[in-house]
Amino acid sequence: IQVNMTTLSNLTSKSPAFLLTALPGFQAAHGWISIPFCGLYAVALSGNSMILSIVITQHSLHEPMYYLLSILSATDLGLTVSTMSTTLGVLWFDAIEITLDACIIQMFFLHGFTATESGVLVAMAFDRYVAVCNPLRYTTILTNYRIIQMGLLMILRTVVLLLPLLLLLKLLSFYPVNVLSHSYCYHPDVIKLAHSDTQANSIYGLVGLVLTTGIDIPCIILSYILIIHSVLNIASPEERYKVFSTCVSHIGAVAVFYIPMIILSFVHRYGRSFPKVVHSVMANVYLILSPMLNPIIYSVKTKQIRKSILSLLLTR
Repeated sequence: IQVNMTTLSNLTSKSPAFLLTALPGFQAAHGWISIPFCGLYAVALSGNSMILSIVITQHSLHEPMYYLLSILSATDLGLTVSTMSTTLGVLWFDAIEITLDACIIQMFFLHGFTATESGVLVAMAFDRYVAVCNPLRYTTILTNYRIIQMGLLMILRTVVLLLPLLLLLKLLSFYPVNVLSHSYCYHPDVIKLAHSDTQANSIYGLVGLVLTTGIDIPCIILSYILIIHSVLNIASPEERYKVFSTCVSHIGAVAVFYIPMIILSFVHRYGRSFPKVVHSVMANVYLILSPMLNPIIYSVKTKQIRKSILSLLLTR
């Protein structure tokens, strides 16, 4: 029996099946649960598409700040689409099975867009630092060529760090059927289901995390320390408020991206005793909150974006 089980494990580990989970315990209500999900996805897709469209078409928005905002919107669109298909597939059609190769492809886009968005937020923090601390050199420092360089650097960093991490999954052995905690493939969720040594995966994953989030968050914090120091040197309280208000949208984008990410990481690491539905809810909040709220934040707090959107809607 032991030999047969070992043989079966070796055969099936080459093409294991993974079962997606939407909200554990609420399978009977998937149809109703899909309604708010569809609403959230619609807001995320329409909001980011609108911002991307107006930045491309409105010549008055052809500035470094808005170029970076358009990259952020494109990243949010990619992040939304990368999980929407499997999430709605589970809720609408009970399509819960996914292969390892499909899982790896989804993780590449999911984690890739996440790492890229983190890099975009760093670039936007640098943009705000230059605008506040070196306003006279803003146009000479943040040229179109420099924006393209930063965009290519973000993509290169993502691909170089992510490809080896995901290809290492192909070397692991999995049981024939593996139940995931979410409605999409998430690397920490997949890795804990392996029944072979995952030390190399964990080490490389930690290195990748340090070289992305571990560098990006301190860079953003440092940028705002320098910004606050510069703002405090302004004598007029009105001028202080006016200058600092230009950073409010970016601070909001940073908060809605990193706070759910940190909470989800803690839930995965220390919340194993939590109900599975908590893991699923936090995972969905983490991925949908930022794409949904970023267009709203920038539409409300950025005058030029708000005017352009209103002009576009009134014209239509």
